[in-house]
Amino acid sequence: MVDLQGQYLRIKGEIDSAIQEVIASSRFIRGPIVDAFSSELSKYLGIEHVIACGNGTDALQIALMALQLEPGDEVIIPAFTYIATAEVIALLGLTPVLVDVDPRTFNIDASKIEDAITERTRCIMPVHLFGQGTDMNTVMHIASKHDLYVIEDNAQSIGAKFEGKPLGGIGHIGTTSFFPSKNLGCYGDGGALFTNDAELAEKCFMIGNHGQEKKYYHSKVGINSRLDAVQAAVLRVKLRHLDKYVEARQKAAAYYDSALEADDRYLTPFRDDRSDHVFHQYTLTINGIERSSLRADLSRKGIPSMVYYPLPVHLQEAYTSDKYPKGLFPIAEELCEKVISIPMHSELKEEELSYICTALREYQS
Repeated sequence: MVDLQGQYLRIKGEIDSAIQEVIASSRFIRGPIVDAFSSELSKYLGIEHVIACGNGTDALQIALMALQLEPGDEVIIPAFTYIATAEVIALLGLTPVLVDVDPRTFNIDASKIEDAITERTRCIMPVHLFGQGTDMNTVMHIASKHDLYVIEDNAQSIGAKFEGKPLGGIGHIGTTSFFPSKNLGCYGDGGALFTNDAELAEKCFMIGNHGQEKKYYHSKVGINSRLDAVQAAVLRVKLRHLDKYVEARQKAAAYYDSALEADDRYLTPFRDDRSDHVFHQYTLTINGIERSSLRADLSRKGIPSMVYYPLPVHLQEAYTSDKYPKGLFPIAEELCEKVISIPMHSELKEEELSYICTALREYQS
C-alpha cells in the first residue's frame, strides 16, 4: 500500500546524515532538532504554533485536555472515522456524539451537525478523511453560533487547504499524525498539534510535558507525549520533499481516475473544489461487486488493498449504545460495506498503475 523503502532509498543520504547528527548530539528528547522541525512545519503550514508530541492519538487527547472540558461534555464527531477520534473522547470521560457523513467526501455531513447539538455540546471534531477537507465554512459558522470549540483531526490531510486556509489552522486546534504511512511520516510514532492561539499553544505544550512549564514544577495535570529527536530529524528531511510527494500522489490519482472512470462498478474519489486533495488514500466505492472476492483476486495478482473502515464507530463493540442502533447512520454503514483503498504513495510507477487498473477492469465476479 505504501513503498516506504523506495521512498527512503531516494533520500537515503539526507536521512542517514540527519539521524547521525542526532546520535552525535546525544539530544534524543526534545532539544534543538525538535524545535527546528516544529518551526519549519509552522512556516510550511502557515499556522503560528506547532507543538510536537508522541503520536496523533496523543495530539487529540492533549487538544481536548487543553479545552478543559468536564466529564459528560459532548464532542461531535463523524460516524465514519478511525477509532482514535472517539477513543480519546471516551478516555477523558467525555461523550462522543455521532453524525453521519457525506457520501461523496466521506467527511462529516456538516448540514447534520446542528441537529446533534445539545446543552452539553462543547466541541465539534471534524476529521479531514483520506486527504480532503471537511466543509469548514459550515462547521465554523455552527461553532460560532453555538459558542463551541473546533478541533480538526488532520491526520490524513496535512498540507491541504480549504478555500486557501490551511487545514488544521481553521478551528481552535488542529492535530496530525506522523505514522510512517502518512503523507508526512516518520520512522516510528509521532504527532503534532497546531493553533494560532498562543494561550492554547502554551497549554498544549505543558500538557504534553507532564503539565510542567518549568522542570519539576507541575501546574497542570499532563501526560508524557514527546516527539523524539530522531523522528524529528527524519521529518525535517521529508518536509522538504512533501510538496513533491503530494504532487506524485495527485498524479497517481489522476491516472486512476482516467483509467477507471468508464467502469461503473468503481466510483472514483470525489473532489470538493473548495479543498485540496492530497490523497493519503485513494478510496473507491464499489457497486455490484463482492468486495472480499475482489480483494482476493487482487491479492492473487500481488496487488494489496485495504478497507478503511470495515465498521462505523457505533457498530464497534466498545462503542455500541442503545442510542445508536444499526441503521441510524446509513451512509457510514453503506460506506463500510463498499469502500476499498488501492495502493497510493509517492513511488508508484506508471507500469504499476497500469497493472493495478487492468486488474480492476478485468475482474469478473
